[in-house]
Amino acid sequence: MGSVGASTLDEWLAFQAQAYPRAIDMGLDRLRIVLDRLFWRRPAIPVITVAGTNGKGSVVATCAAILGAAGYRVGTFTSPHLRDYRERIRIDKEPIDAAPLIRAFERIEAARGDVGLTFFEYNTLAALLLLEAAQLDAWVLEIGMGGRLDAVNVVDPDVAVVVSIGLDHQEFLGTTLEAIGREKAGIIRAARPAVLGSRRLPAVLEETAHALGAPLRRLGTEFDYARQDGVWHYRGPDWDLPGLPPPVLRGDTQFDNAATAIAAVEALGPRLRVSAGAVAAGLRAVRLVGRFQVLEGAGGEPTWILDVSHNPDAARVLADNLGKLPVRGRTFAVCGILADKDAVGIVSVLAGCVDRWFFVSLSGERGLSADLLAQRVGAHLSQAPSAHAAVADACEAARAQASPEDRIIVFGSFHTVGPALDWLESQGPSPVRG
Repeated sequence: MGSVGASTLDEWLAFQAQAYPRAIDMGLDRLRIVLDRLFWRRPAIPVITVAGTNGKGSVVATCAAILGAAGYRVGTFTSPHLRDYRERIRIDKEPIDAAPLIRAFERIEAARGDVGLTFFEYNTLAALLLLEAAQLDAWVLEIGMGGRLDAVNVVDPDVAVVVSIGLDHQEFLGTTLEAIGREKAGIIRAARPAVLGSRRLPAVLEETAHALGAPLRRLGTEFDYARQDGVWHYRGPDWDLPGLPPPVLRGDTQFDNAATAIAAVEALGPRLRVSAGAVAAGLRAVRLVGRFQVLEGAGGEPTWILDVSHNPDAARVLADNLGKLPVRGRTFAVCGILADKDAVGIVSVLAGCVDRWFFVSLSGERGLSADLLAQRVGAHLSQAPSAHAAVADACEAARAQASPEDRIIVFGSFHTVGPALDWLESQGPSPVRG
């Protein structure tokens, strides 16, 4: 048992959740001190770092799948997790085992001395130790929040990717798209490629890249794609890839995300050679739970759609995807949103898509009760929502009222979708098939 009195993974996570006075305290100084004490050095392998308001997870998963299909061993670090903390650190797609994770926490605790660490900083340090130990061919890292002062930015990337910019985490990143873009531009490094994965991004991203001499690869300029007859065609500075299979992940925005991931891998150049066949195989192999994940009804059950959208931009994408997926019956929504999110913006975007609402309470420091959520957004709904203490309760209530022709969307937070997946799995023989 470690000096903190923790021996199991759950005990370590409980300790880390209360070890620092603030849940979020952005900056890199504390991590650098602890990494020096751990004698950690960044391996001389390619690193892709992905920032953005939405789409980060899709781009990370697609980069890793393409590199894996090319025969390379890849490690990824993402956050938050849906169901199991170990999902955050993956070696060749597999979540890290608990035992090495605990050993990493023990090393960090022994080294940090009087340096305080947030929950996410413990997570990032453990990821860096474990990815280094795995002796991989490449890393793909997801920024947790912002970029410039995010813990993941302690690692210098070879390719910096910014997928999208939207209004989220304004209390930490700024209240305008330009201010948020400036924070995310902080992952760009001098003379190393910067991949911009949206056709509309604040000018500060390009300005930062030019100032640093970072070669720009912009969606719609240096790289782009065309869709035709069930396939699509990617064109980049070096690659011309016709006849690609459509992304496994659903929704039009996933073509932008897939093209951005291909551009990031392409930007690695000759360091990791990737064939056109590996790109196609990687696109077919991508799996990412909770991103417009459609579970078709079976045995008289409604269809379930799971999406972690938790800001207005993501809600607009969800609304667009719902509009392009016809339903014969009604649309029910199981919705839980954290207190620091724009609940009005999220719900108002989807109000016209939903016939009946089931609000759920989320616990924790950032949690919001179903009743308070209803008070915040009630003016934007045509009928009063029902309020439920837990995600499982809301899922049960929605399922009880739904017919086989209906669909139930679960969205608003990772903290909503993860428990919904647990509940669906607990229903014996799965009521849905995905």
